[in-house]
Amino acid sequence: MKKIVRCNENDYSSLSEIWERSVRATHDFLTEKSIEEIRSALIPEYFPNVDLYAVDDSGSLAGFIGLSGEMIEMLFVDADCRGLGYGSMLLDFATANGATRVDVNQQNPSALLFYISKGFHIIGLDDTDEAGRPYPILHLSL
Repeated sequence: MKKIVRCNENDYSSLSEIWERSVRATHDFLTEKSIEEIRSALIPEYFPNVDLYAVDDSGSLAGFIGLSGEMIEMLFVDADCRGLGYGSMLLDFATANGATRVDVNQQNPSALLFYISKGFHIIGLDDTDEAGRPYPILHLSL
């Protein structure tokens, strides 16, 4: 049975593993150095600063979302669970709880198409990510 569960510090290691498998499957534009930099910041910097929720499918986490107010800060589905509705389930949960904005790497067309198919539209663009890396970020809103 699939359900959304609230995550805490005990889940950080599992969420980091899901993040890495997801990123390696979908973010082929990232350098190995960038993946390492981001991964090293997940637990100390990113995870504690968002409300984390995951899809629990029969006792196994399949994907997660990080929310901050009306902002979706992160949404990652485990690489072998893509296309099974987990991302939609997490996004539906987020929007039902007031989320209306999300940022997407411009170089990740599958994520952009996913959000556009769910009613988001592009409202802005930054030439770099928040750390100044050369990965343009699209700002989307419902």
